[in-house]
Amino acid sequence: MAKRSSLSIRIVEGKNLPAKDITGSSDPYCIVKVDNEPIIRTATVWKTLCPFWGEEYQVHLPPTFHAVAFYIMDEDALSRDDVIGKVCLTRDTLTSHPKGFSGWAHLTEVDPDEEVQGEIHLQLEVVPGPRARRLRCSVLEARDLAPKDRNGASDPFVRVRYNGRTQETSIVKKSCYPRWNETFEFELEERATEALCVEAWDWDLVSRNDFLGKVVVNVQGLRVAQQEEGWFRLQPDQSKSRRDKGNLGSLQLEVRLRDEMVLPSGCYQPLVQLLCHEVKLGAQGPGQLIPFIEETTSTECRQDVATNLLKLFLGQGLAKDFLDLLFQLELRRTSEANTLFRSNSLASKSMESFLKVAGMRYLHSIVGPIIDKVFEEKKYVELDPSKVEVKDVGCSGLHRPQTEAEVLEQSAQTLRAHLGALLSALSRSVRACPAVVRATFRQLFRRVRERFPGAQHENVPFIAVTSFLCLRFFSPAIMSPKLFHLRERHADARTSRTLLLLAKAVQNVGNMDTPASRAKEAWMEPLQPTVRQGVAQLKDFITKLVDIEEREELDLQRTLSLQAPPVKEGPLFIHRTKGKGPLTSSSFKKLHFSLTTEALSFAKTPSSKKSAFIRLVNIRAAEKVEEKSFGSSHVMQVIYTDDVGRPQTAYLQCKCMNELNQWLSALRKVSINNSGLLGSYHPGIFRGDKWSCCHQRDRTDRGCDKTRSRVTLQEWNDPLDHDLEAQLIYRHLLGVEPALREKLREPSRDTEAGAEPTGPDQAPEDPLAQLLQVLQDLREAHSCSSSPTSPPPSEPTRLLELQT
Repeated sequence: MAKRSSLSIRIVEGKNLPAKDITGSSDPYCIVKVDNEPIIRTATVWKTLCPFWGEEYQVHLPPTFHAVAFYIMDEDALSRDDVIGKVCLTRDTLTSHPKGFSGWAHLTEVDPDEEVQGEIHLQLEVVPGPRARRLRCSVLEARDLAPKDRNGASDPFVRVRYNGRTQETSIVKKSCYPRWNETFEFELEERATEALCVEAWDWDLVSRNDFLGKVVVNVQGLRVAQQEEGWFRLQPDQSKSRRDKGNLGSLQLEVRLRDEMVLPSGCYQPLVQLLCHEVKLGAQGPGQLIPFIEETTSTECRQDVATNLLKLFLGQGLAKDFLDLLFQLELRRTSEANTLFRSNSLASKSMESFLKVAGMRYLHSIVGPIIDKVFEEKKYVELDPSKVEVKDVGCSGLHRPQTEAEVLEQSAQTLRAHLGALLSALSRSVRACPAVVRATFRQLFRRVRERFPGAQHENVPFIAVTSFLCLRFFSPAIMSPKLFHLRERHADARTSRTLLLLAKAVQNVGNMDTPASRAKEAWMEPLQPTVRQGVAQLKDFITKLVDIEEREELDLQRTLSLQAPPVKEGPLFIHRTKGKGPLTSSSFKKLHFSLTTEALSFAKTPSSKKSAFIRLVNIRAAEKVEEKSFGSSHVMQVIYTDDVGRPQTAYLQCKCMNELNQWLSALRKVSINNSGLLGSYHPGIFRGDKWSCCHQRDRTDRGCDKTRSRVTLQEWNDPLDHDLEAQLIYRHLLGVEPALREKLREPSRDTEAGAEPTGPDQAPEDPLAQLLQVLQDLREAHSCSSSPTSPPPSEPTRLLELQT
C-alpha cells in the first residue's frame, strides 16, 4: 500500500504582461517549481505581452510536497533573463479544489526575502541550569539552501534569537549544504511568551547579507516536550509589507492535485477480472459494464476515464478487444455515416489515448522529418489571397516586389512537396506500424464495413480509419509539434502558418477529398492534384495496413518484444570521475545514449554499435548536480555499482532543463523497484580532498541531501502501472455508485438478470450487481488501510509557528 500524489498542470496563456524589452514587448516563458525545484520550462513565445502556451504536464511527486510555483520570465539573449512575476499555489489551496484549480491568477512580484528553500537540522531541548532552566539550541546542519552568490553557492551562517539575546554560528564558505554542529544556550523565562527564532543568512563582504529563511519555534510547546530534534523547513520572512509593483499581468492555469492510496495488487483483482471478462465476451455483444461506464461518464472527465481504461486493458493485453467493444457501441447508435466517430465519445477519446501510447514512436518516424524540414526552411507560405504579404525579392540592388501570383505559386509548390513527402513516407510504413495498432484498425475497418455495406458507402471504412489516424493524430501533431514532443520550441508565426496549411491538406486527404471539404476553403484548390493522388495512396496504404492476420500479428508482437525498445535516447555529454584531478567542462564528451528496460548504453553515433554502460539493476540513484560543480545547471549524476559491487558515479550533461528532467524521470521510473536505492546523496562532486557541496573530507560520507526518486514527469512511453490505473477506475466508479444502484433497481432488469441469490455466500450473476459488490469490498479495504499514523519524525511541524 502506498500513497501517490500527482499534479495535472496545464499552462494556458498569459495576458497584460509588462514590457521588459526596449521594443515595448517581452519574450515570455514559464518555469514551474515544486518546492523550489525547477521541473518544467515552457517554450518561449516571442515578442508578445499576451503569450499562449497550451502546454500540459503530469508530475508525480511525494505526498509531502508543500507548494507549486509558476514563474513568468522574459528571455534575453545577451543578459540574464528578467523575472516578470509568479503565481504560487500551496498544497492546501489545491486540496480545497477537489476538481482542480482553474482560472486566471494575478502575477505577484518576486521578493528575494520570500524566495527561500531548504531545511535546517536542529536539536532543541530544555535542560536544568544553576538558577533556572535553560533553552539549548543545537544548530547541526542545513541542506538545499538557496544559492545567492554568482558562483552558484552561498556563504551561510545562522542567527539564533531569543528573549532579546542573539547568537551566531560561524560562516561556512561556498556551500548550500553547510554543517555547523554548534550549540547555544539561553535563560528560559518561565512566563515569557517570546518564540525562538532561527534565521539562516548568506554572508556578503561588500553588500548586505541575504536572507535564506527562518524557523520560528513555539517555546511553550517545547516546555511540554522537553526535547525535539529533526529537519525544519525554512520559511520566508512575511513580516514586511508587500510593495505595490503595479499590474504584472495574469496567468491562466489548470492545476489539479490527485492523492491516491494504492492498495496491494490482490485487492484490485476482482475489479480487473470483472472488466476483462466483459471485454473478452465482446464478440457476443457489448455487455453491461462498459455501456454503463460510458453513459455515466461526464464530458469533463471522459478523457481521463478513457485513458485509465485503455492503459488497464493494454496491460492485460486486451486493448484491441476493448476498443472493438467501443466501436460496436458507437456503430449501434450511429445512423448517418458522415457523423461516425465525429463526437468526443468514449470510443473517440480511448482511441486517441491508444494512438498516443502505442503509436507515438511511429508518428515520430513519419511526421518528424517533415516537421524538421519545415522548421529549417522557414519559408513564407500562404494560399489565401486575402492574407498574402507581398515582399521584395532579388539580389542586392535589384530588388523588385514579388507579385501575389508568384507568392501563391511558390507556396503551392512548397506545400505540395511537403504533402507528397509525407504521403510517400506513410505509404512505405506499413511494416513499421505497431502490430497492435494495425490489428485495431483492422477491427475498426471490418466493423464499419459490416455496419455500412453497399457501393454508396465504399469510402466509409477508409474514412473511419483516417478520422483517427489523420484527423486526430497526424494533423494535431503537425499543427502543434511541441505538444507531441516533435520539437522543443513552439513555431514562430511564419512556420505556424505553414504547419496549419499542411495540416489542412492532410485533413482533406483524410476526408477522402469530399466535396464538403473542398467547398469550405476554395483557395486550397492549388493542392487538389496532390490531394487526389494522396487519396489513392492513402486508400492503398489502409488496405495493406488492415490486411494483417492473427498469426502475423502475434509474430510481429513477438519480434518487437525481443527488441527491448528504448525508453529514451538522445545525445548527452559524459564525464566519469577518475582520481583527484580537477573536473572541467572540457572533460565532457558527446555520445549518443540509449536507455532500455535492461541497461543504459552509449555509442558514438545513433547508428553505431552500442556498448553497455550501466545495468539498470545496479542503479542506486539519479539526481541533479548543483550548478557550481561544473558551471552548468543541467548536469545529472547516475550513482551505481559496478560488477564487483563498488560504488561509481557517472556525470551526464544535458542541453536544457526539460531534457535534464526528462532523463532523470526516465532513469528513476525504470529503476524504482531496485533494491538498495539510496535515501541521500551528494549534489556536489569530490574535488581534491573534499566534497564541494558540504566540504566533508570522507569520500564515503553519507549524502548531505535527500534523494528525489519519486519526482517524475509522466511521458507517453511510461511503463504501465496496473495498480494505479485500477485505483483510478475504482475512484471514478465510486463517484457513479448512486447511478449504479438506480440502474439495479430498474424493473426491466428482473427478467434480464434473473433472480438475485439468496444465500450470503452466493455471488450475484448480474455484472452490475457484481460490480457493486466489488466496489463495496474495495471501500472496506480502503477503510482498513486508512488507520491514523503518527507524523514522521523528519517533519516536527507541531512546534512550528510562523511569525506574521
